[in-house]
Amino acid sequence: MTSHDQLTSSPSDGPAWRSPRAWFILILVVVVGLTADLVSKDWAFRTVAGNPVILDYGEVVSGRGQVPFHEGVRAVPPDLLDFRLVLNRGAVFGIGQGQRFAFVMFTMVAIVVAISVFGWWTRSRAVVAHVAIGLILAGGLGNLYDRLMIGAVRDFLNLLPRRDLPFGISWPQGDTHVFPWVFNIADVELLVGMSLLLIYVHLSDRKARKDLEADPSSESVKATPRASQSPPKEG
Repeated sequence: MTSHDQLTSSPSDGPAWRSPRAWFILILVVVVGLTADLVSKDWAFRTVAGNPVILDYGEVVSGRGQVPFHEGVRAVPPDLLDFRLVLNRGAVFGIGQGQRFAFVMFTMVAIVVAISVFGWWTRSRAVVAHVAIGLILAGGLGNLYDRLMIGAVRDFLNLLPRRDLPFGISWPQGDTHVFPWVFNIADVELLVGMSLLLIYVHLSDRKARKDLEADPSSESVKATPRASQSPPKEG
């Protein structure tokens, strides 16, 4: 079974790139997701530290631009979520620090791939897949904007800030917090979008297998070669 079949909601559907409804859903999710990410970052860097944090692109890229020391703001008690400002020069959750150019190029390629998957590998009625791809695009564009315009990604969501790993266990970098990474709305959109897309592909594949088991004749007809004519009898 091909990837195209896995992302097919119904054999009667046309490809998504021909469907105004599919484009509307995709663009709506991208616009809402991107707006939520950029507005939340701007709000956090204006308010969380007490005074607005002004970021200069040149200083941020050179590594001199830093967020001033500040106490995290408790957002969701009890100790579930804090707001704490961090400049992330890596990927999701701070992975791969200092590889800004590589992440910019990777993100651009990923955006092209995501749009191609939407247009040619999904069908017009595959709403879940379109929402998932829209979230992936929104998250990728949100962090790409920061890397191009700010010089680093603005993070501010600190999950389980005062919860430590049990039995003295620590992460490889020495941090003992249960979740030591600070992230943003774009990261959430990327993870949710990827998870939705994987679930959708899995369920579509399972449905296709069940349909084939229930009606194997459709596949056997395709697989059966055309009967050849009998050779003429001699003599």
